[in-house]
Amino acid sequence: MSALRARLSAILLAACLLFTGQALTSPQPAAAADPGYLMVHFTGEGSTNQQMYLSHSTDGVHWSDLNGGGMVLRSTVGTKGVRDPAFVRSPDGSKYWIIATDLCISCGQSWSQSINDGSRNLVVWESTDLVTWSQPRLLNVAGAIPDGRNAWAPEAIWDPASNDYILYWATNVPLNGATKHRIFYAHTSDFRTISTPQIYIDRPGAQEIIDTQIIEVPAGVGNYRYVRASGDGQITLEGSNSILGTWTNLGNLSGIGLTGSMVEGPMWMKFNGTNKWALYLDQYATSGGYMPVLTTDPSNPAAYQKQTSSSYNMGGTKKRHGWIMNLTAAEESRVLARWPNTPANRLQSYNFQDRYVRHTNMDVRIDQNVTSEDAKFRMRPGLAGTGTVSFESVNFPGHFLRHSNFDFQLAYNDGTAQFAADATFRQVAGLADSTWSSFQSYNYPDRYIRHYAYELRLDPITNATGRSDATFRVTS
Repeated sequence: MSALRARLSAILLAACLLFTGQALTSPQPAAAADPGYLMVHFTGEGSTNQQMYLSHSTDGVHWSDLNGGGMVLRSTVGTKGVRDPAFVRSPDGSKYWIIATDLCISCGQSWSQSINDGSRNLVVWESTDLVTWSQPRLLNVAGAIPDGRNAWAPEAIWDPASNDYILYWATNVPLNGATKHRIFYAHTSDFRTISTPQIYIDRPGAQEIIDTQIIEVPAGVGNYRYVRASGDGQITLEGSNSILGTWTNLGNLSGIGLTGSMVEGPMWMKFNGTNKWALYLDQYATSGGYMPVLTTDPSNPAAYQKQTSSSYNMGGTKKRHGWIMNLTAAEESRVLARWPNTPANRLQSYNFQDRYVRHTNMDVRIDQNVTSEDAKFRMRPGLAGTGTVSFESVNFPGHFLRHSNFDFQLAYNDGTAQFAADATFRQVAGLADSTWSSFQSYNYPDRYIRHYAYELRLDPITNATGRSDATFRVTS
């Protein structure tokens, strides 16, 4: 996290939580014809920005925000905030995970609390298609570490030597006379259970390490099968032929003018169809966000080349501690279809025009002058049926307005046909004013969305009052 050094005491100046996930090399990597790259990241401080966001690129250096720059996943577990996400793709491409730090600075914990008594859990989402994600769950990774005080910046890479994933993260722990962040690792096959954590990287003396990220390098490039970049006071490069084997220090990037006092949070990306890599680094000292440095040999510190600011564009939102996945054409198609830049809208009541549809504690009603994101929805193509719409919450993505026993609630899409039908509506001319809109139920076409005693219901409309109650304006 780029704000970390400014907030910690002198002994923690080298620490940073903004550390990006390793570019996991799948046994079925994207081909040259597959143009897409997908970045998962968070955007800043506060409960809204410390959630999951996605950005897309066709060339790896020019990025566009997906979902209108809005969050795509929200943590409802643990601290209810997430930072430092990493993508994981299974070797056969049939399953995906997002793993992230369970942390919400300034909305539940201070930096000092998170360092010395933070969450020992990671937050995990799971998917089979990269677009439909499970509810978040907690994975306790640091609870078994004696006096382990937190769990930050998780990563995972498939290890063919052990036929499972090596999950690694940073934990602050007192050991051998020094209390500092070290990298721990454990084996896992499902991100539900792990082996006993072991120390993976421990720098000498008081030097901390939080940021580290591994890539697998093709044969014929450099002298090592794996290269890792770490934020440990510098951007240090190391090489090895085994993930859990001996690692050789290859140097750092200070020779090209990128020191640990300037940049942090290394994030790898391999360009499709060529042996060329971008190592994204966060310019935390100037609050400049990510910048790419390019290389054709990740193991050679002198081979990295800084880029002019005009040669790349990071998009509208600030990208913080993310992870880049090389997409296949099929994955890219699904991702772009799921998270287009659909604008956020509000639904204004026709007969109480100072009131808007909003959710509160997952109940749905109309309230006066609501300006919070509780009253903002994205009108998606209907979950069931063509020419229909469904209303997805802006601040609880994956949750939709749906009726149950003709009462409305904001509910998580469980993927069932029943949910899809209950959350789908036909937008028709307003029953009280044709320049406004009314919303007819997909599975109960004789009923419409209407308010009654300010609560949202699904009712038959039989009189003028009902027609007014069932009429809304879609407005920004």
